[in-house]
Amino acid sequence: MSDHKKRNTAKFFWVVILLIILYAVLDVISQSLPPHYSPISQAESDLAVGEFGFIMTLNFLNRGALSLIFIFAFLRTLDLTGVARSYFRTGTYLLSAWAIGAILLAIFPTDVPATPVSWHGAIHLVVAVIAFIGAAFGTLAISRKLGKNPEFEGLKHIALPLSEIVVIFLVIEFGVLLVFPHLGARIGGLTERVFLGSVLLWIGLVSAYFATHVCHTKVAPNQANV
Repeated sequence: MSDHKKRNTAKFFWVVILLIILYAVLDVISQSLPPHYSPISQAESDLAVGEFGFIMTLNFLNRGALSLIFIFAFLRTLDLTGVARSYFRTGTYLLSAWAIGAILLAIFPTDVPATPVSWHGAIHLVVAVIAFIGAAFGTLAISRKLGKNPEFEGLKHIALPLSEIVVIFLVIEFGVLLVFPHLGARIGGLTERVFLGSVLLWIGLVSAYFATHVCHTKVAPNQANV
């Protein structure tokens, strides 16, 4: 594989990072607009309901897009470095559930608190649970396999602990809601945002590592014509 192909792959990772920054910006903008949902008690999905809900809806699509671009660039990097995709099949499948889930969340809006459960709200809830589980265990599965290639060894020391934190945040989020529902109603929005932020941080750090360390590594002469 050529160095040119590596540099092109690095560009996809930089796009992912830019879209993560955009996600944070749109989230803040959406949060600041009426009806001023509480970021502590109300889920991020509530931001997609209301007069300015289209902003959060676009952000769901953005989250799905950046995640799919990350998966594409990641798989392409595996090919460029000669690592079998099969090592990361479970992780990429789980992370794909997270990516596709974000797009479905944009299509099926949630029900804000104190409103009856609708068919699209029920779908939204089920998709969110599946997507969150996919994100947590997808990042963990990928991180655990990074040591299979010497080029990824440095990344594993960063990615694996962070992915374990992601799983812990998922357990906290679901655990609070199930075991302490009244507390969950008060801080559910905060625990969800911390979890989402940890997932995006993992994606961003892994993207930055691949873009700056792996995709800029010179191809060995015996790989040049692969």
